[in-house]
Order: sequence, then structure tokens, then C-alpha cells
Amino acid sequence: MRRFLILTQLMTPVTIALILAVSPVRAEPAVTTPWGVVNEPLYPSHICATLAAALHSVKGSIDTYDADGVHTEPDKERIQSAINTCSNGAVKLILGVNNEDGFLTGPLILKSGVTLWIDRGVTLFASRDPRDYDTGAGDCGTANRSLKKSCRSLIEGQNISQSGLVGDGKIDGRGGSLLLSGPNKGLRSWWDVAWQSKQGLMQHNFRLVQIDGGDDLTFYRLTFENSPNFHIVPNGITGLTVWGIKILSPSLSYTQPGYACPDKTTPDRLTPATCFTPDTVKNTDGFDPGNSKDVLLAYSYLSTGDDNVAIKSGGKGGGSHHQVYAHNWFYYGHGMSVGSETDSGIDDISVTDLTLDGMDSSNGNGLRIKSDASRGGRVRQIIYDGICMKNEIRPIVIDTHYSDNGGLLFPDFQNIVIRNFHALGSVKVGNGTLTFRGFRSGAISLPITIDMDKVTFDGTPPNFSTGHRKPDGRAEAVHFQIGSADMQFAKIIPVSPVDDVTVNLVEGRAPASSRDCTHAFLPLKSVLSDSPF
Repeated sequence: MRRFLILTQLMTPVTIALILAVSPVRAEPAVTTPWGVVNEPLYPSHICATLAAALHSVKGSIDTYDADGVHTEPDKERIQSAINTCSNGAVKLILGVNNEDGFLTGPLILKSGVTLWIDRGVTLFASRDPRDYDTGAGDCGTANRSLKKSCRSLIEGQNISQSGLVGDGKIDGRGGSLLLSGPNKGLRSWWDVAWQSKQGLMQHNFRLVQIDGGDDLTFYRLTFENSPNFHIVPNGITGLTVWGIKILSPSLSYTQPGYACPDKTTPDRLTPATCFTPDTVKNTDGFDPGNSKDVLLAYSYLSTGDDNVAIKSGGKGGGSHHQVYAHNWFYYGHGMSVGSETDSGIDDISVTDLTLDGMDSSNGNGLRIKSDASRGGRVRQIIYDGICMKNEIRPIVIDTHYSDNGGLLFPDFQNIVIRNFHALGSVKVGNGTLTFRGFRSGAISLPITIDMDKVTFDGTPPNFSTGHRKPDGRAEAVHFQIGSADMQFAKIIPVSPVDDVTVNLVEGRAPASSRDCTHAFLPLKSVLSDSPF
């Protein structure tokens, strides 16, 4: 929240003393954005209510507590009541007097001026009873052919202002726990339901956090884990600071160290599954801002089963503009993505100082821009600057044919910049494949325009692929601009007049040198104790 943001040059000794009293001292520098200098958020100074946990978790789980299907959301009423009666302050969840560490709830609704603060050592667990989320269709917790949304999110908000989620605790969606009602009672977990999408069905699972409309919001330091579907979805927001969060699916509660699941225990081999990996927790996107502007994600750690980040602008929204992604670490996942919905327009996106370790996942991506003719639109001024990457099977994917769906919403990607990029490769897959495929259909041609500056691949150069639908080793409809010093990359581009692939060499740029990635990579375990790696 902007009321939590403070410029260092305006600090007084009294202010500093107050900060020390309510918030730990942190080392992260401020981030400069198009809408101003953003400092690390502070915890709220006014606490409306303090609620103590009443449940003991066992190895990060409370499945034994609600196994009878009776007490599925015992803490919902008191948390919601505290939120409803709070004004311009925080509702704080703390450990119980006997170190109880768990709260169990169904959907909660945030309101303006209220921050939910989950303290260190405390976990807010989500109910695993689909009835607690069902919107009335009766489909929540199932997979079928219906496209109608049937599940509420765990934490919701509509048109809220100066609100947030903060603290050193966790919100756990319990995606791998068996469901307690409906046709899948005791037979499938949320993630088993999600796996049915591989059979052409639509999964009906809840999202962890969804905020529709609002401004001046803050997510600070919390850990978001094991969501049955997307983790954090802010839509139609102006002014969102997300700082120092962690997103992980699946956590150690649902897998083995190193994701070394025994044979025939994962969703593709067993239902219900007893062990999960990032590749078997479908559609667990990390952070998906849609039609939002003035968005900052900084100093955060994301490891998921789908897009780490996916910037979207679908439908009749106002588009996505002025977003900054600074000083972040990505692990398992489908990358730092733009799209696939881009029909309302996306522009002025800055990604700086990003470290990606794809962990050699066969589904991994690094930097990705994706759309198709059914949901495409203008994408402009996307700048990636300062990227360290390793173990990514697809380091760069820019593809206007993400699916074969037809339509008149043509994807148009221009003014893309990738600079100070260093891929260290992988023992398993080398430097993988690159995709650059602009839009061509009949008489319509919308080539990608992209500037590559100081781009380095260690070891064997990557191959080219035409992407999601035609992996045949070509680029198509892409106009590269490359500094004359970047000849390592220029030499591998498959220039082709037939395929409309061109290279413009720019003189006068500083000589290319590899971005120093010596100290860039960090094990997730070092910042999150229940990480499997």
C-alpha cells in the first residue's frame, strides 16, 4: 500500500524508530518504477484484532483434523467477523498459547482498509470440502465439459482499496489432500481433478487469491503454497506492490525431497496420487495480473507447475501497463510469461535482474510471450534486462501461434528488447531450443520486432523451433536487431526471406560481455524450509 511505502530521503529519526518497532530491518534496496520509487513495505501499525490459532499441524498438514468431514472451516466465522469489523488496520493471526499453528477456513472476503496479517509460524489452511467453495452449480471439485466457473476463491476481494496480505506465515491450498464431499470424495485430490484436464475435461478447482478491481494493494513476505489452481490473480488493479513473497507447489507435504516420487505414485500413474511433482500439478500459475497497471513484483521466489508469472489482458479490460518485475528468482515453471490473453493490449513491461533455474523440467520455459488469433492483440515495449538462466529446455519462446484457434484477434508483438542475457545451459539439454514465430495467415503478416543486445549462450548454441504447434526447427516472421558485437547469437539465426526472418546489425554498441551469474542462483530451500529442493 502506498501508505506503507516511504522514500528513504524523507525518513526522520522518529520514523526510523517506528519502523524498527513494527518491521524487521531488511537489506533490499528500493525499486524505481515509472510511477515512482517504491520502498519495502511496512507492517500495519494499527491492529484491529489478534486471533490465536487453535489447531496443531503435523508435518505441515492438518488432514487428520478434518478427516471426518465435519469441521471443514472452523475458523472462517471468526476471521471474517474480525475483517468485517476492522477499520483501517490489520487482523493478525498468531500462534496459540500452546504453539498451535493452524487456522482452517473456507472462502474469506477482504474489504477496503483491512490487511490480513499471518504471523511467522502460522499457516492459514484451506478447506478441502468442495461444498465450501461451490457457487451453486454443484461442479466444484469435479472435472466435466462445463465452462462455467463453479468455485469461489479462498481469499476474494472486489473493488477494494488500501488492503493487503502480509506476514511471515503461509496460506496453504492443500491441493494434494483428498476431497471431503461430492463424487470425488475420498477418491481424488484437487490436483487429481486438475489432471483430468489431460483427458479434455474442464477442472473445477478454486484459486488461492483473486482480487477483482481495486487500488493501492500490498502483498508482503507471505508464502503461498499448494494451490489447487492459480495462486494469485489480481485483475483490474491500479497500484499493487508484491514484495518478498514465496510461491511453491507442491511443497514437501505432498512429495519427496528432490521430487523423487516413487514409481506409480503420481497422477499419471495412480488415482488418487500419493506423490506430486511440479509437472503433475496442472494450472498452478504463480502470479497472474490481468488488465492491471502500476504493478511491482520484487525480491520474490516462485516455483510452480505452470507459468511462474503470466501477464494477461483479456476481454474488455483496460489492458496491462506499467509493470515492473525486479530482483526475482524462478525455479520450476513455465516461465516469465506475457499472455496468452493479450487482446486488450500489453505494454511497458520491465523485467530486470531475473534469475531462472528451470531444474531441467521437460515443461520448463524461460522468457515467454504467447498468444493466438482467438485472443491476440498489441504487445509493445517488453524489456528484459539482466537475466541469468540455466537448466531451461526452452530459454526464449515468443510465439503468436500458441494454439490453432482461429479468429480475428491477431497477435502483434513489437519493440521487444532482451539485453544482458546469459544462459549457462544444462548438462541434460544443453541450451535447448528458441522460438521466434510472428503472425502470418494468408495476406496478414505481423512480424515480431526484437532487439537482442549482449546475449550469451554458454556451450553448444541453442536450436530454433517454430514453437508450440510446429517444432520444425525454423523461425518465422521475425525481424532481429542485433549489435555487431553480438555475433555469437547473430550467427545462429536462420535468416530466410521466404520465412520473413531478417537481421539488422547495429554498429557502435559496446562490446558484448557475459552477464556475471556467478552468485545469481540460490536454492529455494535456503529461503523456504519446506521446499523439496
